[in-house]
Amino acid sequence: MKPAGGRGRDMAAAEVQILTGRDVPLGGPRAMTVRRTLPHRSRTLIGAWCFADHYGPDRVADSGGMDVAPHPHTGLQTVSWLFRGEIEHRDSLGSHALVRPGELNLMTGGHGISHTEVSTPGTAVLHGVQLWVALPGEHRDVPGDFQHYAPDPIHIDGAQLRVFLGSLAGALSPVRTFTPLLGAEVLIDAGATVGLGVDPEFEHGLLVDQGEVRLDGALLRPAELGYASPGRSALTLTNASDRPARTVLLGGPPFEEEIVMWWNFVGRSHEDIVRAREEWERASDRFGTVEGYPGPRLPAPALPNAVIAPRKNPSRH
Repeated sequence: MKPAGGRGRDMAAAEVQILTGRDVPLGGPRAMTVRRTLPHRSRTLIGAWCFADHYGPDRVADSGGMDVAPHPHTGLQTVSWLFRGEIEHRDSLGSHALVRPGELNLMTGGHGISHTEVSTPGTAVLHGVQLWVALPGEHRDVPGDFQHYAPDPIHIDGAQLRVFLGSLAGALSPVRTFTPLLGAEVLIDAGATVGLGVDPEFEHGLLVDQGEVRLDGALLRPAELGYASPGRSALTLTNASDRPARTVLLGGPPFEEEIVMWWNFVGRSHEDIVRAREEWERASDRFGTVEGYPGPRLPAPALPNAVIAPRKNPSRH
C-alpha cells in the first residue's frame, strides 16, 4: 500500500497507512498555522477521534500565538494537550482554566457550547495538539461539560507515558468519555524499541511530534500519523532518531456511524449543520455566552452551495 498523501515507504510496513498533515490557519487567514492529519481525504476517523491538529513549536513573537474568539461546538468533545506554553480557556459554562503541558482539558460540546482559547502573555513558545472526539448518536445532545486531569508519568523500559484517556501499560484515566478511547503521550528514548499491549478491538493512530518513529515497521516523520487497523494485541514503536522522540497515541473501536462535519459542528445530516449555524448566528441560548473575552465572537462562514455529505471511512478490509 502507498501511504496516503505521502512518499513511498518500505513495503514490509504496508499494513500501516500513513496520513500526512496539511497546513491550515487556525481562526482566520492571519492566525497561527496548524498541521491537520484528521480528517484526511483517505480517513475520517480513528475510533471516535475525528480531528487532529498539531502545532508548533511556534515562537509567539513571530506567529502571534493563539487567539481564538468565542466560537461554538456541537456533537463532539475537544481534547487539548500541550507540550510547551500555556493557553487560557473560557467557556459558556463559566469554566475558566489554563491548559498546561502534561495536563488534559476536555470539553464536551454535546447539544451546544461556546469557548475561547488564548495563549497567555507569559508564553514564549506554543507547541501541542488539539483533538476532537465525535459523540455517538445517543449522546450527541448531552449537556456541555468540562473536565481537567493531570496524569502521572508512567515509566516503562525505553519510554515514558502519560495516559490522558483510557488505559495503557497499567495506567487508567478517570476522565469520562462516551465511547471507549485511548489517548496517551509516548516519549521514546533515543534508539529504543517499545512494545505496547493494546486492545485488539481498537484501531490506533500514532502522531509523531518530534523524531522519526517506526510503527510496526512503517517509518513516520514529524506531523505524520500512522494508522493501524484492529486485530493487533500489541504495537511496536522504534525510535529511529538519535534523540528522544515524542508521539501521541490515539485509539478506539471503529466508529460505525456516519457523521457530517462542517466548521465546528459534528452532526448526522446537512440539516443538523444548517440549524446549528443559524442558531449561532442569531445568538440563541443554545450556545450560551463566554464572559471575559475582549472582542467579538467569530461569525460562522458561509455554507457551501451543496448538501454537506456524510463522511465515511474506506473499507478496513
